[in-house]
Amino acid sequence: MTVIPFVDKTRHFAPQGLGDRVALAFTRTLRFVADRFFVHRYGHRAIVLETVAAVPGMVGATMTHLRSLRRMEDDKGWIRTLMEEAENERMHLMTFIEVAQPSAFERFLIIAVQWLFYVSFFALYVVSPRTAHRVVGYFEEEAVTSYTHYLAQIDYGTVENIPAPQIARRYWQLPDTATLRDVVLVVRADEAHHRDVNHQFADALAGRPLDPDAIAPYPPKTPVHELAA
Repeated sequence: MTVIPFVDKTRHFAPQGLGDRVALAFTRTLRFVADRFFVHRYGHRAIVLETVAAVPGMVGATMTHLRSLRRMEDDKGWIRTLMEEAENERMHLMTFIEVAQPSAFERFLIIAVQWLFYVSFFALYVVSPRTAHRVVGYFEEEAVTSYTHYLAQIDYGTVENIPAPQIARRYWQLPDTATLRDVVLVVRADEAHHRDVNHQFADALAGRPLDPDAIAPYPPKTPVHELAA
């Protein structure tokens, strides 16, 4: 059985060049806004942010698909990887909707932010795919940090460690006894994977070699007891 590697919670890509610095500054600005708006409401934070997180993979897959058709050359596995990233992020959203029901205002915020982000990210991908993937890499760095804080709140008892939603147990192949903590562990592992893949895609677009492990199929689901906390 394949085991998902230990999650490096502190891995950070040092920016190289103007595009990377802009990507990092943009990400930290959004992190500041999210911290002020959601404070410690991590379930609601996850709902809004996972709605946005599912956008880049779909945009990247679409643009890569069209480029592959235009140039009549193989995509080298990028399309499938990005599509699976988008689907994985969507399942994060479906899971946390069961954990924390969004308010009417949060539903409105989701619609507004999603459209604004989709248009902005699409435009960025047209101008600079490398910067777009770097933005996602930095987004995922922050996601790993956020879910680590979420785990701490569960461990401290600030957030109730409720049973894992059925949709999460089915998707990640978790046991019937799985809890919210188990779900956050596997979600954090997902985000760490997306972080590493998108930073590698950005590097590849800059001419650096790409690690074959960055390409789909997405790592198989692993029972939560085999994940390192």
